[in-house]
Amino acid sequence: MAKTKYGKYIVTELKPNMVRAEWTKAEKKPNESVTVLHLDSEVIPGAFFVGGSWFWPHELPKVPLAERPNPVLPHCHDFDEVLALFGTNRDDPHDLGGELEVWLGGEKHIVTKSCIIFIPKGLVHGPIGWNRIDRPIFHFGCGPSELYTGRM
Repeated sequence: MAKTKYGKYIVTELKPNMVRAEWTKAEKKPNESVTVLHLDSEVIPGAFFVGGSWFWPHELPKVPLAERPNPVLPHCHDFDEVLALFGTNRDDPHDLGGELEVWLGGEKHIVTKSCIIFIPKGLVHGPIGWNRIDRPIFHFGCGPSELYTGRM
């Protein structure tokens, strides 16, 4: 951003050398999703983690979530986390435009509406993955931690 006193607080480029979390089995292909931006204390000292991604419509395997190549595996964090998912149906913004399977504390939840999911620190969540994506879906996540860390 601009070389002004406060321009340093505007992030317009993806964090260099992004490392995928250990609980993600495999890299996602560009036609499946793309991380647009990520902020943490390595990007701006003192910042908490925030990230945004797009999920694109694509063919998904017709097997249980745990058997797919890209689910987010069960894990937890030492901080609260917020996950938000927004559909792109202009006629019905609450329509997610897909179906997300998310496990929270061993409970299976199927999400088909735009949502914000609050995950308290220490709550095991995962697996998490898409059962279908009909339209582009925007994902936003954040938490009061300088880096996005967790444990399985």
